[in-house]
Amino acid sequence: MTGLGDEPGVVPGADPQPDLDGQAEPDAEGAWRGRALHFVGIGGAGMSGLALIARRLGATVTGSDQGTSTYTQALRAAGIEPALGHAAEHVPPGAEVVYSSAVPPDNPERAAAAVQLHRSELLAQIASLKRCIAVAGTHGKTTTAGMVTHVLRRCGLRPAYVIGAVLRDTGLNADWGDGEWIVIEADESDRSLLNYTPEIAVLTNAELDHHSTYRSRLELDETFAAFCARAEVGVVWNRPELLRIATGAGRVVPYDAPDPTPTPAGTRFRWHGLRVSLALHGDHNAVNAAGALTAAELAGVRPSDAIEAIASFSGAQRRLELLGERYGGVPIYDDYAHHPTEVAAALAGARELEPRRLVAVFQPHLYSRTRSLAREFGAALARADVCGVLDVYPARERGEEFPGVSGRLIAAAAADAGGGRTVAWLPTLADARRWLEATLRPGDLCLLMGAGDVDTLGRALVAAAD
Repeated sequence: MTGLGDEPGVVPGADPQPDLDGQAEPDAEGAWRGRALHFVGIGGAGMSGLALIARRLGATVTGSDQGTSTYTQALRAAGIEPALGHAAEHVPPGAEVVYSSAVPPDNPERAAAAVQLHRSELLAQIASLKRCIAVAGTHGKTTTAGMVTHVLRRCGLRPAYVIGAVLRDTGLNADWGDGEWIVIEADESDRSLLNYTPEIAVLTNAELDHHSTYRSRLELDETFAAFCARAEVGVVWNRPELLRIATGAGRVVPYDAPDPTPTPAGTRFRWHGLRVSLALHGDHNAVNAAGALTAAELAGVRPSDAIEAIASFSGAQRRLELLGERYGGVPIYDDYAHHPTEVAAALAGARELEPRRLVAVFQPHLYSRTRSLAREFGAALARADVCGVLDVYPARERGEEFPGVSGRLIAAAAADAGGGRTVAWLPTLADARRWLEATLRPGDLCLLMGAGDVDTLGRALVAAAD
């Protein structure tokens, strides 16, 4: 499956089941009717959402991918049947080919295209049809954008949205609401966020994560600063280094969630002097919620209504998601965490559920990230009682270009930081499954983490328990 990529380089140029086949606004429909768009990697989280909205707006949509994905059913329900594999003959005559940064230039479908669009260019075209709230930052983009979307929907503003994961309450990762707002994620991994001109820009945080794109934290900060300068309002986590980044915005509105309190049902904190109850665990989710509430208020939602709405937000898939139980009632959770800060936050959130033991399995994502942050990953994983480390999920990188780099680097760092805790080196998913079968016992909580395919391990474990 091809999803959102993070290849370096600047890119050129409250209905629980929303109706994707409804009527688009006349102006939008007129502009898009007659366009033919072909999506390479249509089964990815970002690409599938764009394909659904393009069809909703009246375009003829086709696409291909290496196999089926969790998004294939929604595509088929909208009348889009993905072709399997990549071949020039999959591209209809005259179609514009849409690609992500994960699709190389020599892909046969890109090579056959008369016109090519990076996915961010197409998203920018879509976002320009409405007033735009764009969420950027190294961590928390999907959850924060999902929270904004949820609040606007619950408060009757009927937003459009394109985010990087399925929202649990809608079952979709994208929809074209008929309200005036659209909520999108703005990805810094390939600098494609610079294609957007949002009315409201949310900046959640800034840490160096994509080492093949940015040579330094300064370069990253400059990119986020350029993004904020394109917005009328910057909604920014109240930290001095972030406020400095956002000074180019028309005006800056800081947010925070000081002293959040964990509860059995989630997290509580205060915003605008009012108490907020969130059905998600983790201090980081309280901060995400404060940013989402602030953006929603700027979009016209009364604070009291926004607080009431966000209380029912149940999250997005692969964000501390309970997959089911195994091994005598051991809950199996999955999280997309793929940076040390995210790993630490996911473990902290899982710890609030008060397991007897917290057993974690981590799958590193990208050789370049593993090489640069192995020690930091090890320190974060040492917060688990027992942990195992898989080998690197390579995505678009090639292992031979990173000699000596494997998940074993992180396992060794976790052992060094663990103070005698058990750390297992698990090169394959099969190794991890055997290890979990021998390790887990009643009272444990199992947390699987990573941006690769580690979630398939969790789903297989749960399926075996049925």
